[in-house]
Amino acid sequence: MFKKLLSNLIRSAANEAMDKAIERLVRDPYTENLFEMVPSSRKVGLVQLAEIAMRTKTGLPPGRPLGSYMRFSPWDKLLFNPVHLFRFPTPDGETIDTAVTIGPKADKPLRIAIPIMIAGMSFGGALSKTAKIALARAATRAGTATNTGEAGLMEEERSEAALLIGQYNRGGWLNDREKYSRLDAIEIQLGQGAQGSSPQRTAADKIGPEFRKVFGLPEGADAVIHSRLPGVDTKEDFFRLVRRLKKETGVPVGLKIAATHHLERELDIALEADVDFVTVDGAEGGTHAAAPILEDDLGLPTIYAVSRASRHLAAKGAAGRVSLIAAGGLITPGDCLKAMALGADAVYIGTAAIMALVGDQMAKTAPFEPPTSLVVYDAKMTDRLDPDRGAEQLVNFLNASVQEMKLVCYSLGKKSLSDVDRSDLCALDPFLARAVGVELGFVAPEEQDAYYAGLPAWAAAERMPAERKPAAGRQDGLSAPPERSADGEEPRELPELRH
Repeated sequence: MFKKLLSNLIRSAANEAMDKAIERLVRDPYTENLFEMVPSSRKVGLVQLAEIAMRTKTGLPPGRPLGSYMRFSPWDKLLFNPVHLFRFPTPDGETIDTAVTIGPKADKPLRIAIPIMIAGMSFGGALSKTAKIALARAATRAGTATNTGEAGLMEEERSEAALLIGQYNRGGWLNDREKYSRLDAIEIQLGQGAQGSSPQRTAADKIGPEFRKVFGLPEGADAVIHSRLPGVDTKEDFFRLVRRLKKETGVPVGLKIAATHHLERELDIALEADVDFVTVDGAEGGTHAAAPILEDDLGLPTIYAVSRASRHLAAKGAAGRVSLIAAGGLITPGDCLKAMALGADAVYIGTAAIMALVGDQMAKTAPFEPPTSLVVYDAKMTDRLDPDRGAEQLVNFLNASVQEMKLVCYSLGKKSLSDVDRSDLCALDPFLARAVGVELGFVAPEEQDAYYAGLPAWAAAERMPAERKPAAGRQDGLSAPPERSADGEEPRELPELRH
Protein backbone atom coordinates (compact mmCIF):
# COMPACT_ATOMS: atom_id res chain seq x y z
CA MET A 1 0.00 0.00 0.00
CA PHE A 2 2.81 2.41 0.96
CA LYS A 3 4.74 1.63 -2.27
CA LYS A 4 1.68 2.35 -4.37
CA LEU A 5 1.08 5.64 -2.53
CA LEU A 6 4.72 6.66 -2.99
CA SER A 7 4.59 5.75 -6.68
CA ASN A 8 1.48 7.85 -7.16
CA LEU A 9 3.06 10.82 -5.37
CA ILE A 10 6.19 10.63 -7.54
CA ARG A 11 4.11 10.32 -10.70
CA SER A 12 1.94 13.26 -9.67
CA ALA A 13 4.97 15.43 -8.93
CA ALA A 14 6.61 14.47 -12.23
CA ASN A 15 3.43 15.23 -14.16
CA GLU A 16 3.10 18.61 -12.49
CA ALA A 17 6.73 19.47 -13.22
CA MET A 18 6.35 18.41 -16.84
CA ASP A 19 3.13 20.41 -17.21
CA LYS A 20 4.82 23.54 -15.87
CA ALA A 21 7.84 23.01 -18.13
CA ILE A 22 5.65 22.67 -21.21
CA GLU A 23 3.59 25.67 -20.15
CA ARG A 24 6.72 27.81 -19.83
CA LEU A 25 8.07 26.45 -23.10
CA VAL A 26 5.10 27.66 -25.07
CA ARG A 27 4.44 30.82 -22.99
CA ASP A 28 7.82 32.46 -22.47
CA PRO A 29 9.52 34.46 -25.23
CA TYR A 30 12.87 33.15 -26.45
CA THR A 31 14.76 35.67 -24.33
CA GLU A 32 13.31 34.07 -21.18
CA ASN A 33 13.06 30.50 -22.44
CA LEU A 34 15.57 27.71 -21.76
CA PHE A 35 14.57 26.23 -25.10
CA GLU A 36 16.58 29.06 -26.63
CA MET A 37 19.67 26.87 -26.08
CA VAL A 38 18.36 24.33 -28.60
CA PRO A 39 18.44 26.53 -31.73
CA SER A 40 21.54 28.29 -30.41
CA SER A 41 23.43 25.04 -29.98
CA ARG A 42 22.32 23.86 -33.42
CA LYS A 43 23.55 27.09 -34.96
CA VAL A 44 26.82 27.35 -33.05
CA GLY A 45 27.42 23.73 -31.99
CA LEU A 46 27.86 22.32 -28.50
CA VAL A 47 31.65 22.04 -28.88
CA GLN A 48 31.91 25.65 -30.06
CA LEU A 49 29.63 26.87 -27.25
CA ALA A 50 31.87 25.23 -24.67
CA GLU A 51 35.06 26.53 -26.28
CA ILE A 52 33.69 30.07 -26.53
CA ALA A 53 33.13 29.95 -22.77
CA MET A 54 36.66 28.57 -22.19
CA ARG A 55 38.22 31.40 -24.22
CA THR A 56 36.27 34.02 -22.28
CA LYS A 57 37.44 32.53 -18.99
CA THR A 58 41.19 32.35 -19.67
CA GLY A 59 41.92 34.56 -22.66
CA LEU A 60 43.89 31.62 -24.09
CA PRO A 61 43.20 29.01 -26.77
CA PRO A 62 41.54 25.93 -25.25
CA GLY A 63 43.96 23.00 -25.31
CA ARG A 64 41.64 20.40 -26.83
CA PRO A 65 42.93 16.81 -26.39
CA LEU A 66 42.91 13.97 -28.95
CA GLY A 67 42.70 16.25 -31.98
CA SER A 68 39.72 17.43 -33.96
CA TYR A 69 36.28 16.04 -33.21
CA MET A 70 35.60 16.09 -36.96
CA ARG A 71 36.27 12.99 -39.05
CA PHE A 72 37.38 14.46 -42.35
CA SER A 73 38.57 11.43 -44.30
CA PRO A 74 35.61 9.55 -45.79
CA TRP A 75 37.02 6.07 -45.25
CA ASP A 76 33.47 4.77 -45.01
CA LYS A 77 32.90 5.68 -48.67
CA LEU A 78 35.60 3.24 -49.77
CA LEU A 79 34.75 -0.46 -49.90
CA PHE A 80 36.81 -3.57 -50.65
CA ASN A 81 35.87 -5.76 -53.63
CA PRO A 82 35.64 -9.50 -52.82
CA VAL A 83 36.34 -12.01 -55.61
CA HIS A 84 34.75 -15.35 -56.40
CA LEU A 85 35.42 -16.55 -59.96
CA PHE A 86 37.02 -13.56 -61.71
CA ARG A 87 39.88 -14.22 -59.32
CA PHE A 88 39.57 -16.88 -56.69
CA PRO A 89 39.70 -16.18 -52.96
CA THR A 90 42.84 -17.20 -51.10
CA PRO A 91 42.54 -20.81 -49.82
CA ASP A 92 41.73 -21.21 -46.13
CA GLY A 93 45.01 -22.80 -45.17
CA GLU A 94 47.15 -20.18 -46.88
CA THR A 95 49.17 -17.97 -44.55
CA ILE A 96 48.60 -14.24 -45.00
CA ASP A 97 51.89 -12.38 -44.74
CA THR A 98 51.65 -9.37 -42.40
CA ALA A 99 55.31 -8.37 -42.13
CA VAL A 100 56.64 -5.05 -43.42
CA THR A 101 60.14 -3.61 -43.84
CA ILE A 102 60.58 0.11 -43.25
CA GLY A 103 63.53 1.64 -45.09
CA PRO A 104 64.50 -1.43 -47.13
CA LYS A 105 67.57 0.31 -48.60
CA ALA A 106 68.99 1.35 -45.21
CA ASP A 107 72.00 -0.48 -43.82
CA LYS A 108 69.81 -1.71 -40.94
CA PRO A 109 66.20 -1.83 -42.17
CA LEU A 110 63.38 -1.83 -39.62
CA ARG A 111 61.41 -5.09 -39.89
CA ILE A 112 58.05 -5.29 -38.12
CA ALA A 113 55.73 -8.30 -37.89
CA ILE A 114 52.56 -6.27 -38.44
CA PRO A 115 52.01 -3.03 -40.38
CA ILE A 116 50.45 -1.13 -37.46
CA MET A 117 52.86 0.88 -35.27
CA ILE A 118 52.33 3.05 -32.19
CA ALA A 119 52.45 6.72 -33.11
CA GLY A 120 54.73 9.30 -31.55
CA MET A 121 53.32 10.43 -28.20
CA SER A 122 55.87 12.01 -25.92
CA PHE A 123 56.57 11.33 -22.30
CA GLY A 124 55.86 14.49 -20.34
CA GLY A 125 54.68 16.53 -23.28
CA ALA A 126 51.73 14.15 -23.67
CA LEU A 127 51.75 10.92 -21.69
CA SER A 128 52.77 9.63 -18.29
CA LYS A 129 55.75 7.36 -17.76
CA THR A 130 53.45 4.45 -16.95
CA ALA A 131 51.49 4.91 -20.18
CA LYS A 132 54.67 5.04 -22.28
CA ILE A 133 55.97 1.86 -20.65
CA ALA A 134 52.66 0.11 -21.35
CA LEU A 135 52.70 1.20 -25.01
CA ALA A 136 56.27 -0.03 -25.48
CA ARG A 137 55.49 -3.32 -23.75
CA ALA A 138 52.47 -3.90 -26.00
CA ALA A 139 54.38 -3.02 -29.17
CA THR A 140 57.09 -5.54 -28.31
CA ARG A 141 54.59 -8.31 -27.65
CA ALA A 142 52.77 -7.56 -30.90
CA GLY A 143 56.00 -7.53 -32.92
CA THR A 144 55.82 -3.89 -33.92
CA ALA A 145 57.52 -0.57 -33.17
CA THR A 146 56.63 2.33 -30.93
CA ASN A 147 57.67 5.96 -31.23
CA THR A 148 59.19 8.30 -28.64
CA GLY A 149 57.36 11.39 -29.84
CA GLU A 150 58.97 14.79 -29.27
CA ALA A 151 60.85 13.89 -26.11
CA GLY A 152 64.19 12.81 -24.78
CA LEU A 153 65.23 9.18 -24.52
CA MET A 154 63.49 7.56 -21.55
CA GLU A 155 65.45 4.55 -20.38
CA GLU A 156 62.38 2.54 -19.37
CA GLU A 157 60.82 3.00 -22.81
CA ARG A 158 64.07 1.98 -24.51
CA SER A 159 64.33 -1.19 -22.40
CA GLU A 160 60.67 -2.17 -22.94
CA ALA A 161 60.61 -1.51 -26.69
CA ALA A 162 62.22 -4.16 -28.86
CA LEU A 163 61.87 -1.70 -31.74
CA LEU A 164 61.98 2.02 -30.95
CA ILE A 165 61.59 4.83 -33.46
CA GLY A 166 62.82 8.12 -32.05
CA GLN A 167 61.97 11.61 -33.19
CA TYR A 168 64.83 13.96 -33.96
CA ASN A 169 62.71 16.85 -32.80
CA ARG A 170 62.22 20.60 -32.84
CA GLY A 171 62.80 20.75 -29.08
CA GLY A 172 66.27 19.25 -29.48
CA TRP A 173 65.80 16.67 -26.69
CA LEU A 174 66.79 13.59 -28.69
CA ASN A 175 69.19 15.28 -31.05
CA ASP A 176 72.59 14.25 -29.76
CA ARG A 177 74.46 11.23 -31.02
CA GLU A 178 74.58 9.37 -27.71
CA LYS A 179 70.77 9.24 -27.70
CA TYR A 180 69.81 8.75 -31.34
CA SER A 181 72.47 6.09 -31.87
CA ARG A 182 70.38 3.83 -29.59
CA LEU A 183 67.33 3.95 -31.85
CA ASP A 184 66.06 1.45 -34.42
CA ALA A 185 64.90 4.23 -36.74
CA ILE A 186 65.09 8.01 -36.70
CA GLU A 187 62.13 10.16 -37.65
CA ILE A 188 63.01 13.81 -38.24
CA GLN A 189 59.94 15.59 -36.90
CA LEU A 190 59.16 18.80 -38.78
CA GLY A 191 55.42 18.85 -38.08
CA GLN A 192 52.29 16.89 -37.23
CA GLY A 193 48.68 16.74 -38.32
CA ALA A 194 47.04 18.33 -35.30
CA GLN A 195 49.47 21.22 -35.00
CA GLY A 196 51.27 21.73 -38.29
CA SER A 197 54.63 23.27 -37.51
CA SER A 198 53.36 25.69 -34.86
CA PRO A 199 55.54 26.35 -31.80
CA GLN A 200 54.56 24.86 -28.45
CA ARG A 201 55.60 25.49 -24.87
CA THR A 202 55.24 23.58 -21.61
CA ALA A 203 55.67 25.94 -18.67
CA ALA A 204 58.34 25.14 -16.08
CA ASP A 205 55.78 24.74 -13.29
CA LYS A 206 54.16 21.90 -15.28
CA ILE A 207 57.43 19.97 -15.55
CA GLY A 208 58.21 17.36 -12.91
CA PRO A 209 61.72 16.17 -11.91
CA GLU A 210 61.74 13.08 -14.15
CA PHE A 211 60.34 15.01 -17.11
CA ARG A 212 63.13 17.57 -16.61
CA LYS A 213 65.77 14.84 -16.38
CA VAL A 214 64.68 12.97 -19.53
CA PHE A 215 64.49 16.20 -21.52
CA GLY A 216 67.76 17.58 -20.11
CA LEU A 217 66.10 20.83 -19.03
CA PRO A 218 67.77 23.14 -16.51
CA GLU A 219 65.79 24.04 -13.40
CA GLY A 220 63.20 26.72 -14.12
CA ALA A 221 63.37 26.32 -17.92
CA ASP A 222 60.28 25.81 -20.06
CA ALA A 223 60.11 22.99 -22.61
CA VAL A 224 59.91 24.70 -26.01
CA ILE A 225 59.12 23.13 -29.38
CA HIS A 226 60.17 25.56 -32.11
CA SER A 227 58.41 26.07 -35.42
CA ARG A 228 61.65 25.11 -37.19
CA LEU A 229 64.12 22.38 -36.44
CA PRO A 230 67.13 24.14 -34.90
CA GLY A 231 69.98 24.24 -37.39
CA VAL A 232 67.77 23.53 -40.40
CA ASP A 233 67.07 26.83 -42.14
CA THR A 234 67.65 25.72 -45.74
CA LYS A 235 67.00 22.55 -47.66
CA GLU A 236 70.77 22.08 -47.88
CA ASP A 237 70.88 22.01 -44.07
CA PHE A 238 68.29 19.23 -44.19
CA PHE A 239 70.30 17.28 -46.78
CA ARG A 240 73.38 17.44 -44.55
CA LEU A 241 71.39 16.33 -41.50
CA VAL A 242 69.95 13.28 -43.26
CA ARG A 243 73.35 12.26 -44.64
CA ARG A 244 74.95 12.59 -41.21
CA LEU A 245 72.30 10.59 -39.38
CA LYS A 246 72.40 7.81 -41.98
CA LYS A 247 76.19 7.64 -41.86
CA GLU A 248 76.41 7.70 -38.06
CA THR A 249 73.69 5.11 -37.36
CA GLY A 250 72.88 2.99 -40.41
CA VAL A 251 69.25 2.79 -39.31
CA PRO A 252 66.37 4.09 -41.47
CA VAL A 253 66.22 7.90 -41.37
CA GLY A 254 62.90 9.41 -42.30
CA LEU A 255 60.84 12.54 -42.23
CA LYS A 256 57.55 13.32 -40.51
CA ILE A 257 55.41 16.19 -41.81
CA ALA A 258 51.87 17.40 -41.47
CA ALA A 259 49.84 16.60 -44.56
CA THR A 260 49.65 19.68 -46.74
CA HIS A 261 48.50 20.78 -50.18
CA HIS A 262 52.22 21.47 -50.83
CA LEU A 263 52.83 17.75 -50.33
CA GLU A 264 54.57 16.98 -53.62
CA ARG A 265 57.01 19.87 -53.19
CA GLU A 266 57.89 18.62 -49.70
CA LEU A 267 58.31 15.06 -50.96
CA ASP A 268 60.64 16.16 -53.75
CA ILE A 269 63.00 17.70 -51.19
CA ALA A 270 62.75 14.58 -49.00
CA LEU A 271 63.66 12.40 -51.99
CA GLU A 272 66.56 14.67 -52.88
CA ALA A 273 67.77 14.24 -49.30
CA ASP A 274 67.61 10.44 -49.81
CA VAL A 275 65.38 9.68 -46.83
CA ASP A 276 64.46 6.06 -46.14
CA PHE A 277 60.82 6.72 -45.22
CA VAL A 278 58.24 9.49 -45.06
CA THR A 279 55.52 9.78 -42.42
CA VAL A 280 52.56 11.83 -43.61
CA ASP A 281 50.33 12.88 -40.71
CA GLY A 282 46.84 13.86 -41.83
CA ALA A 283 44.77 16.63 -40.33
CA GLU A 284 42.87 14.08 -38.21
CA GLY A 285 46.01 13.43 -36.19
CA GLY A 286 45.59 13.47 -32.43
CA THR A 287 47.42 15.50 -29.86
CA HIS A 288 47.75 15.98 -26.12
CA ALA A 289 46.40 19.49 -26.40
CA ALA A 290 46.27 21.97 -29.25
CA ALA A 291 44.37 25.10 -30.17
CA PRO A 292 41.10 24.19 -31.93
CA ILE A 293 42.03 26.24 -35.01
CA LEU A 294 45.08 24.01 -35.55
CA GLU A 295 43.04 20.84 -35.17
CA ASP A 296 40.02 21.87 -37.24
CA ASP A 297 41.35 24.24 -39.91
CA LEU A 298 44.92 23.22 -40.72
CA GLY A 299 46.29 20.60 -43.05
CA LEU A 300 45.03 17.99 -45.47
CA PRO A 301 42.84 14.97 -44.61
CA THR A 302 44.70 11.70 -44.30
CA ILE A 303 42.89 9.86 -47.10
CA TYR A 304 43.87 12.41 -49.75
CA ALA A 305 47.38 12.91 -48.40
CA VAL A 306 48.18 9.18 -48.47
CA SER A 307 46.84 8.81 -51.99
CA ARG A 308 48.74 11.80 -53.31
CA ALA A 309 51.97 10.85 -51.55
CA SER A 310 51.97 7.28 -52.82
CA ARG A 311 51.21 8.31 -56.40
CA HIS A 312 53.97 10.93 -56.32
CA LEU A 313 56.52 8.52 -54.89
CA ALA A 314 55.60 6.03 -57.62
CA ALA A 315 55.87 8.70 -60.31
CA LYS A 316 59.36 9.56 -59.02
CA GLY A 317 60.45 5.92 -59.04
CA ALA A 318 60.73 5.82 -55.24
CA ALA A 319 58.04 3.20 -54.54
CA GLY A 320 59.65 0.16 -52.92
CA ARG A 321 62.70 2.20 -51.97
CA VAL A 322 61.21 4.92 -49.76
CA SER A 323 58.60 3.63 -47.33
CA LEU A 324 55.39 5.58 -46.82
CA ILE A 325 53.83 5.62 -43.35
CA ALA A 326 50.28 6.93 -42.96
CA ALA A 327 49.10 8.59 -39.76
CA GLY A 328 46.18 10.69 -38.62
CA GLY A 329 42.82 9.48 -37.38
CA LEU A 330 43.19 5.83 -38.37
CA ILE A 331 40.88 4.11 -35.91
CA THR A 332 39.57 0.84 -37.31
CA PRO A 333 41.28 -2.11 -39.02
CA GLY A 334 39.38 -1.06 -42.16
CA ASP A 335 40.89 2.44 -42.01
CA CYS A 336 44.37 0.93 -41.73
CA LEU A 337 43.98 -1.52 -44.60
CA LYS A 338 42.39 1.10 -46.86
CA ALA A 339 45.35 3.40 -46.19
CA MET A 340 47.65 0.55 -47.24
CA ALA A 341 45.55 -0.08 -50.34
CA LEU A 342 46.07 3.57 -51.28
CA GLY A 343 49.82 3.09 -51.06
CA ALA A 344 50.98 3.23 -47.44
CA ASP A 345 53.53 0.58 -46.43
CA ALA A 346 52.55 0.84 -42.76
CA VAL A 347 50.39 2.97 -40.48
CA TYR A 348 50.62 4.66 -37.11
CA ILE A 349 47.79 4.67 -34.59
CA GLY A 350 47.68 7.06 -31.63
CA THR A 351 44.20 7.79 -30.33
CA ALA A 352 43.02 4.23 -31.02
CA ALA A 353 46.07 2.86 -29.19
CA ILE A 354 45.35 5.03 -26.15
CA MET A 355 41.69 4.01 -26.06
CA ALA A 356 42.67 0.35 -26.33
CA LEU A 357 45.31 0.81 -23.61
CA VAL A 358 42.76 2.34 -21.25
CA GLY A 359 40.11 -0.23 -22.20
CA ASP A 360 37.97 -1.35 -19.26
CA GLN A 361 40.13 0.68 -16.89
CA MET A 362 38.08 3.72 -17.85
CA ALA A 363 35.65 2.50 -15.19
CA LYS A 364 38.16 3.87 -12.66
CA THR A 365 37.54 7.40 -13.98
CA ALA A 366 33.77 7.36 -14.28
CA PRO A 367 31.72 9.42 -13.80
CA PHE A 368 33.74 12.52 -12.94
CA GLU A 369 36.93 12.25 -15.01
CA PRO A 370 37.60 11.42 -18.69
CA PRO A 371 39.41 8.16 -19.57
CA THR A 372 42.50 10.13 -20.67
CA SER A 373 43.04 11.14 -17.03
CA LEU A 374 44.67 7.70 -16.66
CA VAL A 375 47.40 8.38 -19.23
CA VAL A 376 48.03 12.12 -19.69
CA TYR A 377 51.21 13.29 -17.92
CA ASP A 378 49.68 15.97 -15.72
CA ALA A 379 46.24 14.38 -15.28
CA LYS A 380 44.74 13.46 -11.91
CA MET A 381 44.63 9.67 -12.10
CA THR A 382 47.81 8.53 -13.85
CA ASP A 383 48.82 6.54 -10.77
CA ARG A 384 45.75 4.32 -11.21
CA LEU A 385 46.68 2.96 -14.66
CA ASP A 386 47.66 -0.72 -14.53
CA PRO A 387 50.40 -0.95 -17.21
CA ASP A 388 50.26 -4.74 -17.48
CA ARG A 389 46.51 -4.73 -18.01
CA GLY A 390 46.83 -1.83 -20.43
CA ALA A 391 49.52 -3.59 -22.46
CA GLU A 392 47.44 -6.77 -22.58
CA GLN A 393 44.41 -4.88 -23.88
CA LEU A 394 46.42 -3.07 -26.55
CA VAL A 395 48.01 -6.33 -27.71
CA ASN A 396 44.53 -7.85 -27.98
CA PHE A 397 43.39 -4.85 -30.03
CA LEU A 398 46.37 -5.09 -32.38
CA ASN A 399 45.97 -8.86 -32.80
CA ALA A 400 42.25 -8.56 -33.48
CA SER A 401 42.82 -5.72 -35.96
CA VAL A 402 45.40 -7.69 -37.92
CA GLN A 403 43.15 -10.76 -37.92
CA GLU A 404 40.37 -8.66 -39.44
CA MET A 405 42.72 -7.29 -42.08
CA LYS A 406 43.78 -10.86 -42.95
CA LEU A 407 40.14 -11.92 -43.37
CA VAL A 408 39.72 -9.21 -46.02
CA CYS A 409 42.83 -10.52 -47.79
CA TYR A 410 41.29 -13.99 -48.09
CA SER A 411 38.21 -12.44 -49.66
CA LEU A 412 40.32 -10.38 -52.07
CA GLY A 413 42.41 -13.34 -53.20
CA LYS A 414 45.59 -11.79 -51.77
CA LYS A 415 48.37 -13.51 -49.82
CA SER A 416 49.87 -10.46 -48.13
CA LEU A 417 48.52 -7.31 -46.55
CA SER A 418 51.04 -5.42 -48.66
CA ASP A 419 49.50 -6.83 -51.85
CA VAL A 420 46.21 -4.99 -51.30
CA ASP A 421 46.04 -2.04 -53.69
CA ARG A 422 43.70 0.44 -55.34
CA SER A 423 42.20 -2.19 -57.63
CA ASP A 424 40.76 -3.85 -54.52
CA LEU A 425 38.73 -0.75 -53.69
CA CYS A 426 35.72 1.01 -55.10
CA ALA A 427 34.22 4.33 -54.07
CA LEU A 428 30.63 5.35 -53.38
CA ASP A 429 31.28 8.97 -54.29
CA PRO A 430 32.50 10.31 -57.67
CA PHE A 431 34.63 13.04 -56.14
CA LEU A 432 36.36 10.56 -53.85
CA ALA A 433 36.83 8.08 -56.70
CA ARG A 434 38.73 10.63 -58.75
CA ALA A 435 40.62 12.00 -55.79
CA VAL A 436 42.12 8.66 -54.76
CA GLY A 437 42.17 6.88 -58.14
CA VAL A 438 39.67 4.06 -57.72
CA GLU A 439 36.58 3.05 -59.68
CA LEU A 440 33.02 4.01 -58.86
CA GLY A 441 31.13 1.26 -57.10
CA PHE A 442 27.81 2.06 -58.76
CA VAL A 443 29.17 1.80 -62.32
CA ALA A 444 30.42 -1.46 -63.87
CA PRO A 445 34.15 -1.46 -64.72
CA GLU A 446 33.53 -1.58 -68.45
CA GLU A 447 31.08 1.34 -68.21
CA GLN A 448 33.26 3.75 -66.28
CA ASP A 449 34.36 5.71 -69.35
CA ALA A 450 30.82 5.96 -70.66
CA TYR A 451 29.64 7.25 -67.28
CA TYR A 452 32.24 10.01 -67.25
CA ALA A 453 31.61 10.85 -70.89
CA GLY A 454 28.01 11.56 -69.97
CA LEU A 455 28.95 14.07 -67.29
CA PRO A 456 29.32 17.81 -67.89
CA ALA A 457 32.65 18.86 -69.39
CA TRP A 458 34.00 20.17 -66.08
CA ALA A 459 33.35 16.82 -64.44
CA ALA A 460 34.58 14.57 -67.21
CA ALA A 461 37.61 16.58 -68.31
CA GLU A 462 40.15 14.90 -66.13
CA ARG A 463 40.97 11.23 -66.48
CA MET A 464 43.22 8.90 -64.60
CA PRO A 465 46.87 9.98 -64.45
CA ALA A 466 48.90 8.48 -67.28
CA GLU A 467 51.25 6.73 -64.88
CA ARG A 468 48.40 4.69 -63.41
CA LYS A 469 48.27 1.19 -64.88
CA PRO A 470 45.81 -1.61 -64.21
CA ALA A 471 46.88 -3.82 -61.34
CA ALA A 472 48.31 -7.26 -62.04
CA GLY A 473 45.58 -9.69 -63.09
CA ARG A 474 43.13 -6.98 -64.15
CA GLN A 475 41.77 -6.85 -67.66
CA ASP A 476 40.37 -3.35 -67.43
CA GLY A 477 41.89 0.04 -66.89
CA LEU A 478 40.53 2.59 -64.47
CA SER A 479 39.18 6.03 -65.13
CA ALA A 480 39.57 8.87 -62.71
CA PRO A 481 36.32 10.11 -61.08
CA PRO A 482 34.73 13.55 -61.40
CA GLU A 483 35.71 16.52 -59.37
CA ARG A 484 32.92 16.58 -56.82
CA SER A 485 30.07 14.47 -55.53
CA ALA A 486 26.73 14.23 -57.23
CA ASP A 487 25.16 16.54 -54.68
CA GLY A 488 27.98 19.07 -55.03
CA GLU A 489 29.22 18.53 -51.49
CA GLU A 490 32.95 18.61 -50.88
CA PRO A 491 33.98 15.81 -48.49
CA ARG A 492 35.61 16.95 -45.28
CA GLU A 493 38.19 15.23 -43.05
CA LEU A 494 40.84 15.70 -40.15
CA PRO A 495 43.12 14.63 -36.72
CA GLU A 496 46.64 11.59 -33.11
CA LEU A 497 48.00 12.26 -29.04
CA ARG A 498 50.75 14.77 -29.37
CA HIS A 499 53.59 13.35 -31.41
